[in-house]
Amino acid sequence: MTIENNRPSPAAPMQSTQLDRSEALRLLGSVSLGRIVFTRHALPQVRPVNHVLDGGDIVIRTHEEAALTLHTHPADERAVVVAYEADAIDPETHAGWSVVVTGYASLVTDQRELARYQSMLRPWVERTMDHAVRIRPDLVTGVLLSGRATAAES
Repeated sequence: MTIENNRPSPAAPMQSTQLDRSEALRLLGSVSLGRIVFTRHALPQVRPVNHVLDGGDIVIRTHEEAALTLHTHPADERAVVVAYEADAIDPETHAGWSVVVTGYASLVTDQRELARYQSMLRPWVERTMDHAVRIRPDLVTGVLLSGRATAAES
């Protein structure tokens, strides 16, 4: 990597390989931070959150005033469509992976499940997080970025 005008120049192009669903979810479960994308006032909103993978579902904790909490309903009501993204990409080489899940989010209302998620997932911000949102993946896509792409591949 070289620095030009106080900005790092981009790394050489990487080879991109599509991941299957099980490998994408395995990689997603190997990290604790991601980004949730949801709609608020007809516009996309993106928030960094920490998560845990539980039986193939993504679970995040939220607080009562959070925009996501206010726009998500209990599981027995209408679910909200969201996207969830997590990755591990080296900032210098650009090698790594990225996974995007599109699915249905609902509030966790069962008190035993909430207590279990509170013990499994510690908030990463100083705030009381007494709600949880479960995302049931519908579409799971992922890409592995590795090695240098050849001139014919780029």
